[in-house]
Amino acid sequence: MKRYITFIMLSACALVSAQNINDVMRYGSENLQGTARFQGLSGAFGALGGDLSALNVNPAGSAVFNNSLFTVSGTSYTRDNAVRYFNGNEGTISSNVDLNQIGGVMVFKTTDPDADWKKVSLAINYDVVQDLDDSFFVSGNSDQGIDNYFLNFANGKIPLQILQRPEDELTENYYLDLGANSGFGAQQAYLGFQGFLFEPVDDQNPDNVEYISSALYDNVFQEFSRTTAGYNGKFTLNAATQFKNRLHLGASLNFHNIQYTQLDNFYEDGYNTDSEIQFTTFDNYLQTQGSAFSFSLGTIMKLNEFFRIGGSYQSPTWYRLTDDFSQRLNSNIAQEERSNGNSDIHFINFEVVNLFEAYTIKIPEKLTGSLAIIFGKNGLLSLDYSYQDMARAELRPETDSSFNVINNQIANELGAVSSVRVGGEYRIAQISLRGGFRYEQSPYINETTIGDLSGFSAGIGYNFGGSRLDLAFNRSEQDINKQLFDTGLTTRALINNINTNVTLGYTLNF
Repeated sequence: MKRYITFIMLSACALVSAQNINDVMRYGSENLQGTARFQGLSGAFGALGGDLSALNVNPAGSAVFNNSLFTVSGTSYTRDNAVRYFNGNEGTISSNVDLNQIGGVMVFKTTDPDADWKKVSLAINYDVVQDLDDSFFVSGNSDQGIDNYFLNFANGKIPLQILQRPEDELTENYYLDLGANSGFGAQQAYLGFQGFLFEPVDDQNPDNVEYISSALYDNVFQEFSRTTAGYNGKFTLNAATQFKNRLHLGASLNFHNIQYTQLDNFYEDGYNTDSEIQFTTFDNYLQTQGSAFSFSLGTIMKLNEFFRIGGSYQSPTWYRLTDDFSQRLNSNIAQEERSNGNSDIHFINFEVVNLFEAYTIKIPEKLTGSLAIIFGKNGLLSLDYSYQDMARAELRPETDSSFNVINNQIANELGAVSSVRVGGEYRIAQISLRGGFRYEQSPYINETTIGDLSGFSAGIGYNFGGSRLDLAFNRSEQDINKQLFDTGLTTRALINNINTNVTLGYTLNF
């Protein structure tokens, strides 16, 4: 998509609608990804180790490897979103296939049988910790129209003279200048005014700040679609060691790469027959790029032949992100005015791009405790418990007043998240049968904006001796109350989100 025709660099605080609590939810959660064996046990590897994706849970896990190896995994992702919006029910299924994991470990064992430090392992691994490809579609009749969105920015806040473009300035340039000088709210008010969605109470007073809608309705029909694409990839550098035959210690440096796009399309009609407005379309496009860093520390201890315990610390993850954002609006009045040569609203479209200064999101630290029972060569059971206080997430710089508002919202609406993962494996000769269950508490105190997540997994593996082939299936389900717009039009769609992954992995020992 060719978009960079007209743009301007704005301060981060201008983009209230894109930089908000939703960013914390987007980058603060990690779906069950990784190797097929890891997924087959629902990620319950904190006290087990011996798997490259297990390094995301406990970095001491690489010291459990008995030999060097290489693993690669590919996943088929399917997302099923069933949506209810007032009287409308819709369903959207999206899918894609991707290489989601690749990595290797080198194990260096001591030749001295009396040495306390038995081995050192060095691992490099890449995981797609969150696949961001998704889509959902909403339709239904609402008693709130899109005019409320624009009126909420204009009424009592933006003088009429701000909304009236100087004759010697192009519409697209004035729109960008408003964002740079007066903020995102002034931009939105200008967009709605130029689209003829509202008009001033006193059009002769340049200081007028009272406006009325041009739309008359009791109920309107609305369609809204959101299509997202991208990923959150994590590159891990790991080192671990084994002390005697009981203690494993490890540390990792984690580097994230973020690519994300979001396209929202909104359509509305069904106004009264005497309404000036008869239809409205409003589209928004967001593109985000960035990187992040974190580190992790962990330990695994063998209590005896059967029992292992593990503990790990995941540091806060610091995301450094940049956004660009564009919009377009149309209505029947704007369309008629354009045909008469009286409106410039069509010049504000996806080729008019707002570029924003870099900003930072801090995702809080996570603590994990683990227990595993090993039944010799016959199988195992494993349990992980993780704790993360999402109320401590924040956007920076703190000197940005709008970020302070968002941080207060985070502190008031989000809370501690507990998650539990249970997995088991049973071996029959060269075949391994696997299964698991996971539960993750809602990050919202009200437990309704985003509900609890639950999921299960199953898997099978075949050991060829020098290599292994693994297949896993995992499914998770979560309810989401999605507010279509941040302000004005605050109606919500109830989304039942089901994620299903099928992963095939190959491991080569050497």
